Amino acid sequence: MKVYMPGREWPEHYRAVLEELANITDPVTGGDILDSGVVAGLEVGEDTLKVWLNFESHAEYNITGASAIAYSKIIGDIIERFALVKFQNVYVYDLKNNPVGVFENKRGYTIEDISTERV
Repeated sequence: MKVYMPGREWPEHYRAVLEELANITDPVTGGDILDSGVVAGLEVGEDTLKVWLNFESHAEYNITGASAIAYSKIIGDIIERFALVKFQNVYVYDLKNNPVGVFENKRGYTIEDISTERV
């Protein structure tokens, strides 16, 4: 995992992911998830993306407060923007390395298989 820092020099394949992450809004601050400090780190592979978010998940967190809803939306937005579109596997983790969002393309689907034109 590479720790996210705004001024860091990133390899090309990371920059494309960061540009897309910058388009995801943090519902709490209204800014993007990079500027608001939600993204703690990331790992970009050929067909796998792993993103660590700057929060800890536990039972109390999951049942109380608007923050849980905000993080759920962020997790969903990350998976929606990257799963099948750019990566075959997308994993989102909390700071304790617990998976909080997982997409694994075990059956080999393509983006055309789930295109909205077919729905």
